[in-house]
Amino acid sequence: MDTLSPSERSARMSRVRSRDTKPEMLVRRATHKMGYRYRLHAKNLPGKPDLVFAGRRKVIFVHGCFWHRHPDPECKLARLPKSRHDFWIPKLERNCARDKETVQSLTDSGWKVLELWECQCSKGEHIQNTVRKFLDEIG
Repeated sequence: MDTLSPSERSARMSRVRSRDTKPEMLVRRATHKMGYRYRLHAKNLPGKPDLVFAGRRKVIFVHGCFWHRHPDPECKLARLPKSRHDFWIPKLERNCARDKETVQSLTDSGWKVLELWECQCSKGEHIQNTVRKFLDEIG
């Protein structure tokens, strides 16, 4: 049973962002600070990647652990809601399926894809190392 009224739930869900989230902003700041330049949310690419490095043909997605079902069993942010499983499970599974299709489409078009997770974004040095390794690899 939902503990919020429909209007309270609607107000809460309306505050959920799809871009410029805290984890995304952390990745953007760290990447910019390292000297890399990028475009944001390219509408001409499948899935509108969060960061696009067109000259390198590489993109970065910053996924929310809940919305994109982070597969790491240690991730506490990826838990399922306690109510309305009949609604949430299919919705979140569709998100995962869409992510896989997007990555496949980009890969088939010759793009390299890096997916970062919300729970990893608090580890600044880890993010910097991961992004640097991804962007500097040749091929």
